[in-house]
Amino acid sequence: MLEQFFPGLKAWAEAFVQDHGYTALFILSFTESIIQPIPPYPFIVSAPLFGLSSHMAGLVSLVGNLAGAIVAYYLAKLLGEVFVKRIFGERLYMRGEALFNRYGFWAVLIGEPYKLVCWFAGLFHMPLLSFIVASLIARAIRIGLFVFFGDLLKGFLN
Repeated sequence: MLEQFFPGLKAWAEAFVQDHGYTALFILSFTESIIQPIPPYPFIVSAPLFGLSSHMAGLVSLVGNLAGAIVAYYLAKLLGEVFVKRIFGERLYMRGEALFNRYGFWAVLIGEPYKLVCWFAGLFHMPLLSFIVASLIARAIRIGLFVFFGDLLKGFLN
């Protein structure tokens, strides 16, 4: 589906990871939490195909995701409501506000897409520690599943 909207982006990301390994995974994970559309998950699963460890790929992606999430959180606080509405639209803004007003911590724990959750957490003044804890739990579980499947792939390849 990504290829329909961004021709060549998938091939570029694959080449980026092939050439730069864990550094590329960190950058993709970091920026995915802020704005860009390429998630790190396919690269975690396929880490053995790139000559990488699934476990290390997962850890690097987790750290990158959380660092990017904190940046998105503070960007939302800094740039404010008008900017966020311009990027995501009025309709999405209203849905995010209702979601955070009603569910708070749980909105971060189960909410997707994650980049929106990060921006809304900052914009709607979720306490930073609660945001980090919920993000850590949610991302660790999600990334952990992809590490598991990466291990299965590695076992299948050996």
